[in-house]
Parts: sequence; C-alpha cells; structure tokens
Amino acid sequence: MNYSVIIPAAGQGKRMKAGKNKQFLQLSSIPLIIHTLLIFEKDHWCKEIILVINEEEKNTMMNLVSKYRLQKIKHFVIGGSERQYSVANGLEVVKDDTIVLVHDGARPFIQEAKIHELVLSANETGAAVLAVPVKDTIKKVTESKVEKTMERSSLWAVQTPQAFRLSIIKNAHDTAKQQGFLGTDDASLVENINEDVAIIEGDYLNMKLTTPEDLLFAEAILASRKGMA
Repeated sequence: MNYSVIIPAAGQGKRMKAGKNKQFLQLSSIPLIIHTLLIFEKDHWCKEIILVINEEEKNTMMNLVSKYRLQKIKHFVIGGSERQYSVANGLEVVKDDTIVLVHDGARPFIQEAKIHELVLSANETGAAVLAVPVKDTIKKVTESKVEKTMERSSLWAVQTPQAFRLSIIKNAHDTAKQQGFLGTDDASLVENINEDVAIIEGDYLNMKLTTPEDLLFAEAILASRKGMA
C-alpha cells in the first residue's frame, strides 16, 4: 500500500538551544534530518516525500539530499509561521487520492513496521495516530498549584507519524483556516471536524528530539542499534 509523507523541518527548535535549525545537528556524524528521511527513503510503501523547509535553508537542504542520494523527495515546500501552516502548504502538492502521513523531522527512530500498521489503519478508518500510554502520574497545574490529578489509564502521549485519507486531512485544514483554529497537532484538526481518530500503540523509542538532553538519549539508541547489527 502506497503513501505520501509530509515532513515539517522548517522550525528553529529554540528549546534545543543549538543556535541553528536542530535538523542539521549531527547524530553519529549524520544530520538529524537525514536519519529521518532515510527511514522513508528505504520504505517501499513510501512513494514520495514532501519536505517542508525554511526558505533561507533551501540550498543547504537540497545539498544534503543530493549528498545522501535521496530519490523520493519530490517537493521542497516553504514552511509557514506555524507548523500547522507548514503542513497545509505541504498538502497543496499532494495530488493523488492517497494516504498522507505527517511526521516530525526530529523523530529519527520510527520503525517501518509501525508505519505500515498506521497506514493500514488510516486506510480503513480515515485517520490514525501513533501513541503510547503515559507512564508518569500527570497533574493539571494552575498558577503553580495542583488543580487535579488526571486518570492515567486514559492518557496517551501522541507521536508521529499521523496518517489520514487525503480528503479528510485537507478538509480538516481548510476548516481550521476558515475558523481561525490553531490545533496542537494534525489529529486535533481532524477531531475539530468531528471525525474519529484511531490509536495505534507506538514505541517509546520513537522520541522527538526537543532539548539538548534528548541528544544524549538519541546517541545511546543509535549505539545500541549498532551493537545489535
């Protein structure tokens, strides 16, 4: 089963405190974004990659794509002021009625088997996301005071990829634009138009690299996988 994937990689990731786009940070001597792109490049279900980038970084991204001989990147799309707008720009170039994935450029450890499970679910239900059960106790806090302890058994931490039928995700983005609604992720836009979103249990290693500490965990994951190879 074929799919297209939109990978937003235009954000500057200020919490990483790197002084540059975190996508260019090196993990085992390879840029972060390349680790992510190679997963989809190698997946025979993936028919095209739409890479959403910062206009000022276009040449750098194109040079990296050429250096690592990535063949599935069919479009370089300029991002918007918010991630939601960047994804919307990416959707504009998806022409076939297909399953569309949206995946964070800073999640380099997604497993191909999970991608396939997600695509099959989205094909059947219309929308599906990866998520993992929350491990820690979660408290709702207001003005530095605990307001409520949340029921952990019903809480899931959502990841990417998130997968949708093209017609559903385009409708969700169009409606959000009309309403001036800014969601927390693409699934929240689908929820906003009253469409169900299926949950596929993900992998705790499918982490998003957000802070400097995450780089330490990322290097450890890469080292462990090399040891298993």
